[in-house]
Amino acid sequence: KLFTMLSNSVTNGGKTTLAEKLKNMLPNCDIISQDDFFKPESEVETDERGFKLYDVLDALYMDEMVTSIRNWIKSPASSGVVTEEPQNTCDNAKNVYILIVEGFLLYNYEPLNELWNRRYFLTLPYEECKRRRSTRVYQPADTPGYFDGHVWPMYLKYKNELEENASMQVDYLDGTKSQEELLSYVYSDIIQELNKLRE
Repeated sequence: KLFTMLSNSVTNGGKTTLAEKLKNMLPNCDIISQDDFFKPESEVETDERGFKLYDVLDALYMDEMVTSIRNWIKSPASSGVVTEEPQNTCDNAKNVYILIVEGFLLYNYEPLNELWNRRYFLTLPYEECKRRRSTRVYQPADTPGYFDGHVWPMYLKYKNELEENASMQVDYLDGTKSQEELLSYVYSDIIQELNKLRE
């Protein structure tokens, strides 16, 4: 059986950390990261202010990402997924292959939308998001005004689109909570879903 989940988040919301920790706790678990599908800088559009438009779907090879996900779904066992049993895993998860897809622009891309068992979205308030972003080093580096001029407005735009889509079931998570709290919640939620799959 297959179980697929999406972890979407505002920039620096904690999705990659959460995904990695879940991978260590769940059996037969793989991660596909949207960050691996960015186009090279030379192919990313620049707006009239000189901002590189990374926080839009056009900055990513989304077709390649969908192909990678579909290939994994067709044949998870051949994806190189580690089948050692993590400690403390529940018996109900053992014969299920689990794929975590994590990124910042996942729910706004139609070809992905029918593939998921669970969807999570980590949110952060503006000040905390800006603070965390300022501690990270990006290639290419953020230009002055980039967060306020491009990153945050794009996040709000996509989040609003998501909230207006009534058919989309998303579990919104508070990214200011401790990593342990978030991990505990999502892990329990996944185990519950796996139990339903087994029934």
